[in-house]
Amino acid sequence: MRIRAVAAEDRAEWGRLYAGYAEFYRVEQSEAMRDRVWGWLHDPAHEVSGLVAEVEGGLIGLAHFRPFARPLSATTGGFLDDLFVDPKARGSGAAAALIAALKAEGQARGWSVIRWITAEDNYRARGLYDQCADRTKWITYDIRL
Repeated sequence: MRIRAVAAEDRAEWGRLYAGYAEFYRVEQSEAMRDRVWGWLHDPAHEVSGLVAEVEGGLIGLAHFRPFARPLSATTGGFLDDLFVDPKARGSGAAAALIAALKAEGQARGWSVIRWITAEDNYRARGLYDQCADRTKWITYDIRL
């Protein structure tokens, strides 16, 4: 397995994975929405970056991340927005490898933390997260605009 930055030739496989991610979270997502995110991933001026997990035969996972300011600590952290592994490849170590690659990226960028959220009932992923990160006490809130 190889973890690398998402590349232009990955569009079709990335789109399949990202659609699977949206389906997992029961989020309606259109091809136009995927096109917008794909554009962000390839725009050097945009904050969002992407990694993919690749095996012989194609892509099996993706991760999207971005920096975020942490004013209280006067540092920059990294936020993992999306992490998805094809259901057929679960248990392959792809999610752990993507997280490890993001950790290395964050260290290279001088980030103070990598942070993410997940659904409370995402038990399988939380089993991995509990091994590689510290669960925080913070509760999140959204204001829909």
